Amino acid sequence: MKKAAAGKEPRKPLHVLFRKQEVYVKPNAAQGLRDLFVDELKYLYWAENAFARAIPNMIANTSSENLQNTLAGYLHTSKIQLARIRKIFAFLNEPSEAVKCEAMTGLIKETEQIMIETEKGMVRDAGIIFTCQKVKHYEIAAYGTLCSFAKTLGEYKSASLLQKTLIEEKSADKMLSHIAESSINVNATAVNDNVYDMYEL
Repeated sequence: MKKAAAGKEPRKPLHVLFRKQEVYVKPNAAQGLRDLFVDELKYLYWAENAFARAIPNMIANTSSENLQNTLAGYLHTSKIQLARIRKIFAFLNEPSEAVKCEAMTGLIKETEQIMIETEKGMVRDAGIIFTCQKVKHYEIAAYGTLCSFAKTLGEYKSASLLQKTLIEEKSADKMLSHIAESSINVNATAVNDNVYDMYEL
C-alpha cells in the first residue's frame, strides 16, 4: 500500500466528503406542489417589494439619464407586478404575505457595495446595470418556474398574470443589455483608458 506523501493529508473517501447532512425542516414545510407554489410566491412578493424600495437609491447614484429613466420605469412596473401577485394570492384564497427572500437580500447588498466601491459616473452605472441584471435573471427564473407550477396546478388565471410579468422581466433584461453595450460600457472603458493615459504622460 502506498504511503501518503509527506506533509499531505490522505484523501478522504467520497462517501465521507459527500455524506448526507442533517437538514432542519420547519413544522409547516410544503408537502405538495401547491404548498411550494404558495411559499415561493411569498418569497417573490418580498423580493419585488425589496427591489422596488432599492430603486430610488440606484437612480440617485446613476449619472446616465437613459439609465435613470429606465430604472424609474422599473419602479412603476414593480407596482403593477406587486398588484398582480396580490391578485394571485386572492385567486388561491391565501393572504398576501411576504416572506424574506435571502437571494434578493444578497443582490441588493451587492448593489449597495458596488455603489460604495465606485465613484459616481460611467463605471458605477456599469456596476448598477450588472447587479440589476442579476436581479432580472433571478426574477426571470422565479416567474418562469411559478408560471409552470401554476399551469400544472390548473391555476390558469395565475399563470396568465405570471406570464405577463415574465415577459416584462425579459424585456427589462434586454433593455439593460442594450444600454450597457451601446454606451455605458464603452464610456466606462474610456474613463479607465484616460487614467492609464495620465500615467503614461
